[in-house]
Amino acid sequence: MFLVCFLFVEHKVIIVGLDNAGKTTILYQFLMNEVVHTSPTIGSNVEEIVVKNTHFLMWDIGGQESLRSSWNTYYSNTEFIILVVDSIDRERLAITKEELYRMLAHEDLRKAAVLIFANKQDMKGCMTAAEISKYLTLSSIKDHPWHIQSCCALTGEGLCQGLEWMTSRIGVR
Repeated sequence: MFLVCFLFVEHKVIIVGLDNAGKTTILYQFLMNEVVHTSPTIGSNVEEIVVKNTHFLMWDIGGQESLRSSWNTYYSNTEFIILVVDSIDRERLAITKEELYRMLAHEDLRKAAVLIFANKQDMKGCMTAAEISKYLTLSSIKDHPWHIQSCCALTGEGLCQGLEWMTSRIGVR
C-alpha cells in the first residue's frame, strides 16, 4: 500500500486599504468570480485562492480607522500585501500613503511584495494608476518589489493581471 501525499506551499497575503476601498469585493471576485453583497468588515475574512496551482491564503482586513492599529497582528509570515486604493477618494489618499509606509517599515513585512490595486477605475473622475503611483511616491520604494494595477472590483477587470504579477514573484526573492 502506498500513501501519496501532495504538499503545497500556501502563500500568505494580506488585503488592506481604507474602508470602502473594495477589499472584500476583490477577495470574493477572486474566489467566486462574482460580486457579492458586502458590509463593512469588522475583523477579517480569510479565503484560499488557487491560481495556476499556486495557493494563496488571503486575509481581507477591515479598514476602518479604529481597526487599522490592529493590522500588524496579521503581518507575521506575510509574503504579499495587496493595498486596495479607492481611485475616487482623493481626500483620503494621504492617509493611504501614511498607512502604506507604516506597513513597509514594519519588521514582519520586510520581505513582502506589494501589489497596489487602483480600484474603481469605472468611476467618472477617478485618478489613474499613474496619478496614484505618483502621489504615493511608489518609485521611491526600493526594498520591496511592487506593482500598481488599475482595476474594477465590480467587473473583475484588472484583477487577473494583479494575480499574475503575484504568481510571477513566487520564489524570486
